Amino acid sequence: MNIYAKKQRWKMALAAAALLIVLASFWYTNNLVERISRDEKLKAEVWAQAVQKRAKLIKVTNRIFNEIKSEERKKAELVAEAFKQLNQYDNSSDINFVLKVLQENTTVPVILVNDNGEITSRNLDSLKSQDTVYLRQELNLMKAKYEPVVINYYRKFNSYLYYNDSKVFTDLQLIFEDLIKSFKEVSVNTAEVQVIFTDASKRHVIEHSDKFDTAKINTPEKLRATLLELAQANQPIPIDLGQGETNYIFYAESDLLTKLKFYPYVQFGVIGLFLLIAYILFSTARKAEQDQVWVGMSKETAHQLGTPLSSLMAWNEHLLSQGVDEAIVNEMQQDVKRLNTITDRFSKIGSQPTLVLENVNEVLFEAIDYLKKRTSKNVAYTLNLPEERIQAHLSKPLFEWVIENLCKNAVDAMEGKGTLNITLTGIPEGLIIDITDSGKGIHKSKFTTVFEPGFTTKNRGWGLGLSLCKRIIEIYHKGKIYVLNSEPNKGTTFRIKLDRN
Repeated sequence: MNIYAKKQRWKMALAAAALLIVLASFWYTNNLVERISRDEKLKAEVWAQAVQKRAKLIKVTNRIFNEIKSEERKKAELVAEAFKQLNQYDNSSDINFVLKVLQENTTVPVILVNDNGEITSRNLDSLKSQDTVYLRQELNLMKAKYEPVVINYYRKFNSYLYYNDSKVFTDLQLIFEDLIKSFKEVSVNTAEVQVIFTDASKRHVIEHSDKFDTAKINTPEKLRATLLELAQANQPIPIDLGQGETNYIFYAESDLLTKLKFYPYVQFGVIGLFLLIAYILFSTARKAEQDQVWVGMSKETAHQLGTPLSSLMAWNEHLLSQGVDEAIVNEMQQDVKRLNTITDRFSKIGSQPTLVLENVNEVLFEAIDYLKKRTSKNVAYTLNLPEERIQAHLSKPLFEWVIENLCKNAVDAMEGKGTLNITLTGIPEGLIIDITDSGKGIHKSKFTTVFEPGFTTKNRGWGLGLSLCKRIIEIYHKGKIYVLNSEPNKGTTFRIKLDRN
């Protein structure tokens, strides 16, 4: 039963399910962002259209005011001409028409000043107009606002007609100014959008919304960069207020939409971090559980082997005393000794073993010599040992177990026929042992997974041999064991690295 293969299938199934969940979540969130973005853009466009229509209304109103102002100027000039005709009265003049013109001017305030400085007024406050100080103040205001209409009534003698806006025009002007002010308030005080309202040159800010960070526009360089950034995100809206220039409105996306765009990444970052922590915790718990299983199984195995092993040793002594062939008894003693070694191994793997300085050359020689006699004669063993003596701190029973497992796996991979090379090399920091076979090889994707518990390519077996080797070398001896290289149908090389200390 290939436990590892089943575990891999479960992992792939769970990974596929997680990927589908992630893709579905991203798809839904992106659709939501796109819908909100479209709605927000539509609102901005509707708002911009409303602003433009309001601006058009202001433009039309401004044109009407200019026409009214022009008409009042013409009316003032007509009044001046009436005064002139009245002063130059002769029989050819229609005195009734002149008087009618003067009488019908009930809206435009006028002040007539002759060469002697005498003042005549019309359409001013009837009570205050009796006060000369009031008349002088109104005259100064009229002089500051409009050029007077000159009335030449006799040769070099002139009178001057000063005028001001009518009360109706003044009231309309106030309404127009309120309309301009309210337009600016509408253009910058929106609930969802950050707005900058600039002049035609785009160098000066007329107004900006309260939500906008003033630090971004407090210098010409920052203002230029901010407007460029906003223009790249959204096309600025041109606004013609009818005052001879086109202003511009720059706006940004709402904070809600901006945050929502980054929400999936933050969400999956948090979920990923949670899953990573959960995986580490579960892996640690699983490893601790596996360690407890290893310890329990090893101790129980050593305990179970102890009783029959003692009995076998006693029977071996009995057979020797009965005169049984000594060669047979010696061979049985070798097997009993082997069982004793196995029992010792299981007792040591259940707890932290004691490492003793050993001659690695001799350990390898004894292990390979034992295997040669108990494996196929079609396997050619080659043991390459250096001339110098290499020592390392080992648990000899456990280390021999590793060598035996690696060699037995190599023989199985070669199906009982091929070459098996074992090479010991000394390096400054320690030693290297390479075990190379001529078997069917291991796929590169399996270089790491071969050491997982349950991984096996055999029809029978638990897939614990290489996992046990990794535990002995890396946990008990603080070394490294890994697949150095492998090619299909050419063989595999396992490497063991140990420190001298």
